[in-house]
Amino acid sequence: MINFTLNGSKKSFDGDPDTPLLWVIRDFEKLTGTKYGCGVAQCGACTVHLDGSTRRSCITPISTVDGSEVITIEGISGAEAEAVHKAWLALDVPQCGYCQSGQIMSAVALLQLTPKPTDEDIDGAMAGNICRCATYQRIRQAIKDAADTMEG
Repeated sequence: MINFTLNGSKKSFDGDPDTPLLWVIRDFEKLTGTKYGCGVAQCGACTVHLDGSTRRSCITPISTVDGSEVITIEGISGAEAEAVHKAWLALDVPQCGYCQSGQIMSAVALLQLTPKPTDEDIDGAMAGNICRCATYQRIRQAIKDAADTMEG
């Protein structure tokens, strides 16, 4: 039995310990905000927070989250999440929207660690988050705007 916390609720999983966290989140917990993109941790669509750090859930075996806290796009909260959400809306960041939950999870984690990120900080934190619609400039600006909002 694998026990973990998902978005603040205690959960147990009694299936194959090699099942990717992504499929536990989507298929067993019915939270579909976390997306399947590539299955090899290269696109970022499946990004969640695991014990406060970003993690690609498509390659994370559920057995490795025993006793851990997992936060998905449905459970993200706090000042950084609110600032990112407002900036995303203000700049109309999403086009198709498929990658956006992973983008937002990475952006929130960045702002939690680096409240006033440089372009280099943003590049590093967002590396591996692919946007097929190429909204990278809006994503960068939204992160900067969110940081500015939190600052003052």
